[in-house]
Amino acid sequence: MIHSMPTAASLLTALVALLHLYFLVLEMFLWTKPYGRRVFGLTPEKAELTRSLAANQGLYNGFLAAGLGWGLLAGTDGYTIKVFFLSCVIIAGIFGAATASRKILWVQAVPGAVALALVCLTNRP
Repeated sequence: MIHSMPTAASLLTALVALLHLYFLVLEMFLWTKPYGRRVFGLTPEKAELTRSLAANQGLYNGFLAAGLGWGLLAGTDGYTIKVFFLSCVIIAGIFGAATASRKILWVQAVPGAVALALVCLTNRP
């Protein structure tokens, strides 16, 4: 089981990166579309009014995904990169849960925290 922990850490980190790519697509491209409005519970008017804010938020999610991808591609040298970006994911998730929706804690912060724990347990420099 110990030998599979680095694989689990990488897979979960990749999953967190993919989630943030999904958030990017939702916030940048689907915010005003029926699917995006349904996901976020928005009226067409509210979606249109908040479109630029959502796009900005989506861009930041893309940066988180890119950073996690960078950490994964860097292999054993990516430990610090993964720790930094997973920490950012967790902080953003906690802030989002406190200010926007408690659901964000479970969708963003918890997966990030589990991935960070696995990365720290298996890839200590």
